[in-house]
Amino acid sequence: MLVLTVEAWMYAVSLGDDGAELRPLEPWQAGEFLAHIDRGREFIGQYVGLPDRVTDLDSSRAHLQGYADKAAADKGRIYGIWAEGRLVGGVLFVTMDVGQGTAEAGCWLEPSAAGRGLVTRAVRAIIDWAVEERGIHRVEWHVSTANQPSIAVARRLGMTKEGTLRESYLYRGKRQDMEVWSVLAPEWREAKQTS
Repeated sequence: MLVLTVEAWMYAVSLGDDGAELRPLEPWQAGEFLAHIDRGREFIGQYVGLPDRVTDLDSSRAHLQGYADKAAADKGRIYGIWAEGRLVGGVLFVTMDVGQGTAEAGCWLEPSAAGRGLVTRAVRAIIDWAVEERGIHRVEWHVSTANQPSIAVARRLGMTKEGTLRESYLYRGKRQDMEVWSVLAPEWREAKQTS
């Protein structure tokens, strides 16, 4: 179990014994973020539109600035996952409504980091922070029905599949089905106590 403090989120949070870390992603890191997206552009873009939005240094900076603005307004957050000193993926709160107690979490990862449990550990850390520090009651996970690795993360996190939104969004010219998963704060706390 990770215990997080405000000071920890300003710098880095360990994701385990392998040296992986979770850190805020900020606009000044636009070059590193773009290089990371370029390394995984095709892999990430299978299910996530991030590579279509981050195509050059300006769009990389703008994307990170958008999340800096969301963080300042307490409406979202973005974090990078570093392994062996290199940015290899990230997790985020796409949206966060503290007043309503809801948030939508998401993730992406370059292929070199797949299969190591990094996303599960990172999402676990941000959900724990959202529930315990920010009072979030419901965390959602929206995922393409074709994205089996992301669905596996939702299962490992103890989320409940609530349903499938058929052909709910257009991605690269094709209608996609989206699954909605969620975990509620009491379920999250209970699972932590039994693990």
